[in-house]
Amino acid sequence: MSEDCKGKIVVALGGNALQRKGGETTAEAQLEVVRQTCRHLARIEYSGYETCIVHGNGPQVGRILLASETAASVTPAMPFDVCGAMSQGYIGYHLQLAMKEALHGLGKGYIPVVTLITQVLVDAGDPGFTNPTKPIGKFYTEEEARALTVEKGYVMKEDAGRGWRRVVASPLPKKIVEAETIKRLWDSTILITCGGGGIPCILNEQGNYVGVDAVIDKDYAAELLAEEVDADVLMILTEVEKVCLNYGKPDQEEISAMTVEQALKYVEEGHFAPGSMLPKVMAGIKFANSGRHKKAIITSLDKAIEALEGRTGTTICAY
Repeated sequence: MSEDCKGKIVVALGGNALQRKGGETTAEAQLEVVRQTCRHLARIEYSGYETCIVHGNGPQVGRILLASETAASVTPAMPFDVCGAMSQGYIGYHLQLAMKEALHGLGKGYIPVVTLITQVLVDAGDPGFTNPTKPIGKFYTEEEARALTVEKGYVMKEDAGRGWRRVVASPLPKKIVEAETIKRLWDSTILITCGGGGIPCILNEQGNYVGVDAVIDKDYAAELLAEEVDADVLMILTEVEKVCLNYGKPDQEEISAMTVEQALKYVEEGHFAPGSMLPKVMAGIKFANSGRHKKAIITSLDKAIEALEGRTGTTICAY
């Protein structure tokens, strides 16, 4: 790390940073959203942080899988892990293009931006495999969801009041397979890695990695990565400026800062929805507990710089 560096930061991007809610889902429309996103991310790098980007892939991998299954009569359908790798490639490509454009616009010299297709080891016995919870793909009405359950055997669940979505297994990440490569590239390169939480894999009897049908939560993967590279900040970007208690209710209350103890208390009281804010808070708790002076920040994309300066967002620290 250079002497004038403010610290290492791992940024986890929410779905709204890659695709406009209710907007078109064409590649062109998504790239334009990513361009807007990278203007904010470039400001983080420009302000003096060494930055690594982790992104989700729920809508994208769902569409890739749907397209592959729909075309199965013409060309063989791709397995889930391969679809995950495809999503890492094309989202990473968009982020590379847009990040380089944004840095150039700020007058920064040449900074390499590289996407690393990343595998993440999970436990074959993880309970997530028997209780699918991770939403992927588009939203459906309840009637459409019931029909898909019958026709295709999908597990469908209501997603935080926004509609019904297909859910798949979401095991916890145990090890980032390419961690050493990430560390070697860190000082010279802006990395886009652990896309979609990484490609979930297990070890077979021969000691080889084998992909499995699952999606790792990108917030948990970003937290593990932040520990691996000894980051100073884990920043989780989402749709809201601050974490709230009693979200969506008349007595909603924004939180500017939480200790780990306070955050765990709020979790136990059920303030955070499993499909949205809960994994973000839990990832923040784990990172804040990982070492002295570590902090997690949860905020919206457009408030990222202000949150780093302590002017907004929700910060989680050990004490």
